[in-house]
Amino acid sequence: MKTAHVIGLGRSGIAAARVLARDGYAVTLSDRGAAQRHQSDANRLTGEGITIKLNHAFDAKIAKEEGVDLLVVSPGVPWDAPALVTARELGIETIGEMELAWRALKSRPWLGITGTNGKTTTTALVAAIFKAAGLNAPACGNIGYAACELALTESPDWVIAELSSYQIEAASSLAPTIGVWTTFTPAHLSRHKTVENYYNIKASLLNRSQAIIINGDDPTLRSKSSEHSSPRHHWTSIKGKSALNPITPDTYVEEGWVIHKGEPVVETKALRMVGEHNQQNLLVAVAAAKLAGIDSSAIAQGIASFPGVSHRLEHICTWRGVDFINDSKATNYDAAEVGLRSVIGPAILIAGGAPKDGNDTAWIAQIKEKAATVLLVGDAADPFSKRFKECGYTNYEIVLAIDRAVARGAEISKEQDIKTVLLSPACASFDQYANFEVRGDDFRQVCTKYLGEL
Repeated sequence: MKTAHVIGLGRSGIAAARVLARDGYAVTLSDRGAAQRHQSDANRLTGEGITIKLNHAFDAKIAKEEGVDLLVVSPGVPWDAPALVTARELGIETIGEMELAWRALKSRPWLGITGTNGKTTTTALVAAIFKAAGLNAPACGNIGYAACELALTESPDWVIAELSSYQIEAASSLAPTIGVWTTFTPAHLSRHKTVENYYNIKASLLNRSQAIIINGDDPTLRSKSSEHSSPRHHWTSIKGKSALNPITPDTYVEEGWVIHKGEPVVETKALRMVGEHNQQNLLVAVAAAKLAGIDSSAIAQGIASFPGVSHRLEHICTWRGVDFINDSKATNYDAAEVGLRSVIGPAILIAGGAPKDGNDTAWIAQIKEKAATVLLVGDAADPFSKRFKECGYTNYEIVLAIDRAVARGAEISKEQDIKTVLLSPACASFDQYANFEVRGDDFRQVCTKYLGEL
């Protein structure tokens, strides 16, 4: 019997362990986390014949001695972690959970969506369109199901996967039927080291795809057009058919309609999400659906019924004429700049959290243009305040916590003509929250409770 070791007792790791056990492997699932936190999952999986090791640090040399044939890692485990490097050097096949899902489901057509920003909205929108067309194609990967969870169910009609750079680098054979590239800006450099490495990881997925859709309105992607000029490349632009000269986009906006290869498909106003970036997301989603053979009427139906994505410019409430909007998923400068640019000003911006590397120039320029005040929370409050001083922006306050930011935002809104209070942190959440979803949920709950009592 072959043996496999899975690292990470989260949703992806549990699903991967179950896929391997189903396929006849003797499976060990380990996690560095405390036993108490994982005990209920551990008890259930032990009953399924899976060996569980908690408070466990994987040792590649011991695994080799024990005859481990396959090592599967969850997306959060760094691909260059010393234990994984050693495992590969020792000849232990090492893959990510997404690669395992691909091996289990590669008989099905895949639609893989990647990009620095925009991939979550695009993935959710594509899944809504496919559902409207009567297809079994739930979103997986970074949203929805873990990919291996789909492998444990009845075979889907399509696998629609949101793919981060972490997942792509650990899934070297994943080759989608349709690959989508939404945007590219420098990110995750603490893990990937250089912009070139990060770009090449993203590009590798598209290069393995049968058909490739690229957002031509992204400056970096457009500058690489010579690398993406084969017949299998399909470009989009919200700026019209002639915007990408010498490239002619297949899918573009003309007189308020999304046009695909000369055919009007849906009015742009059918998408109930604000911002130019969401029009770009709309175009690549329509292009993907058309390449998958979906009828235009189903595409229009799916778009019209799409409610948007939680934590991405999510409207929470309107209080005394002021919109409170949750953009917790804006975990980097580029996403936060887009979020602030998309709302009605003047705005009160709530920013901060666990700071990330990146270029903040466009973000700060947008703050100067639209933010009446910035309320700073989390670990980034102090460095952000210093950065604002350097840039000559003084309308900020350090409030540290989101509940105090909501209260202060309400106070300022009584005194000034404010249109929007926006949580768009430009930071990760790990200083105060488990993830950006929990942060956004807290913002929603605080708004609902606090504003409802005023």
